[in-house]
Amino acid sequence: MSEDDGLDREANRDLRRLTPALKFLVPYKKQVAFASMALVVTAGATLSLGQGIRMVIDDGFASGQADILVDSLTLFAAFVVVLTAGTFIRFYFVSWVGERVSADIRYAVFAHLIHLHPGFFERNSPSEIQSRITTDTTLLQTVIGSSVSIALRNILMFFGGVTLLFVTNAKLSLIVLASVPFVVLPIVLFGRRVRRLSRTSQDKLADVGSYAGESLRHIKVVQAFNHQGIDERAFADRVDEAFAVSLQRIRQRAVLVAIVMLVVFGAVSTMLWVGGQDVLSGTTSAGELAAFIFYAFIVAGSVGAISEVLSDLQRAAGATERLVELLESPSDIPEPESPRSLGTPVNLSFENVQFSYPGRPDQVVIEDVSFEVEPGEMIALVGPSGAGKTTLFDLIQRFYDPQKGSIRMSGVDLKELSLADVRGTVGFVPQDPTLFSGTLRDNLTYASVDASEAEISQALTRAHATEFVKNLPEGLATRVGEDGVGLSGGQRQRLAIARALLSNPEFLLLDEATSALDAESEHHIRSSIEDLKGQMTILVIAHRLSTVRQANRILVVEQGRIVGCGSHEALLSSNTLYARFAEMQFAA
Repeated sequence: MSEDDGLDREANRDLRRLTPALKFLVPYKKQVAFASMALVVTAGATLSLGQGIRMVIDDGFASGQADILVDSLTLFAAFVVVLTAGTFIRFYFVSWVGERVSADIRYAVFAHLIHLHPGFFERNSPSEIQSRITTDTTLLQTVIGSSVSIALRNILMFFGGVTLLFVTNAKLSLIVLASVPFVVLPIVLFGRRVRRLSRTSQDKLADVGSYAGESLRHIKVVQAFNHQGIDERAFADRVDEAFAVSLQRIRQRAVLVAIVMLVVFGAVSTMLWVGGQDVLSGTTSAGELAAFIFYAFIVAGSVGAISEVLSDLQRAAGATERLVELLESPSDIPEPESPRSLGTPVNLSFENVQFSYPGRPDQVVIEDVSFEVEPGEMIALVGPSGAGKTTLFDLIQRFYDPQKGSIRMSGVDLKELSLADVRGTVGFVPQDPTLFSGTLRDNLTYASVDASEAEISQALTRAHATEFVKNLPEGLATRVGEDGVGLSGGQRQRLAIARALLSNPEFLLLDEATSALDAESEHHIRSSIEDLKGQMTILVIAHRLSTVRQANRILVVEQGRIVGCGSHEALLSSNTLYARFAEMQFAA
């Protein structure tokens, strides 16, 4: 995909962009039909109220007969009852459809995004995508669950009202039509400004939320550097900017409302004067004049409502376009159409692999790398930061595909295996362990939801985590908070190791897995690794001599290339880079 994935576009005037959202309505045809029927009924009942008013005044009051008045009021009440019942049905089903479709779109977008390759999230900010999933779908929910219904209802009311205006009094209808341009013109002119300011206001509010979220997520760093005062002032500036834009929008909207009200009531006053003259002269009845005024307000209200809804529809068109582009974003890591099965035992081989990250295609990260790992073997990767060691782990898990060469498991190219099979063979422990909000049990069983108590206990024991888990107030039911903020770095690391072991992988990938542990915990982890040797294939990125010396082989990585391979003793005498690292970084 290009850098622009439609995540920052303005409202779209082409309402056809809303079409993709309509497919989400298909499963709910019955509810849409109920809402549509209720909409037609309520529009008809509302228009019928005008005739009810005419009958009450002309037939009820003017006749001076109580029974005729009762009949007129009864008919008027019947219109009101139908209107009330129809409004309830319309509002319920339209709102239900809006909420349901919004939920379906959120799920569809999330279900698609969660399978996309990590490179997509390098080009598109996850926080921005999160905002789209919530704000854009909420906007669509408002449009589908309210605005579309209002638009259709007012379109019916407009045409029905205009028709009944001419039926009731053609002369007064011409006055109404003559005033329409004076109502529509300010709505169009000021409406554009209001829409533009609404967009700017949304952007400013998003900036406010983003700044607050970042500061609160990193609250320890903020407080450690006594940065609270600076953050307060910066946040206040953003709040003031958002307020200033909102104030401009409110001012423009207030002017628009005032002008429209002036024009509308000016037209109504003119209409009342002309109509009053006709009533006095006997050319029209009081009931007809009252009905006409009612229809005039219906038409004027419909025009105003449609203009307001049009703005919402344009914004929703832009939101739909952005959501659809997310839904249609292709993955750079496609699943094979007919995946091959993975044989056992599982070995791993790199064959002349070259790789560059999608965001930096000119910078080669892995260049002409070839090596093979036999089942049960332990391999240590050693090299300076930025040499490409973690990238090799990413390629093994097929987060990315190499531009040249191939990576094979049991002789089968990873591209020919299903992603689930590839990643199901790997247990990964990152240098900075990631824990999810929830309980310890939730995190441990993340990849093994059906794990038994015995399996959980064994994994904790192997990771030397049993003791500290037992000492927690609620044990495995203890909530760890977002990113495991309630645990120390060493505790998080041991839980991440236990989680990886619990999935019983073919390959255990350890990226500096012992770096955050104290000496005693590190000793136990090394013992566990030693016990696991031969049971699973272990690849470890390490800078500690004690961990490296456990390996069957050591691969020395520099600038994306394998520049040395062998045992600790052999590399000390044959590889200058390794010897220097052994002296500087592997010192016990």
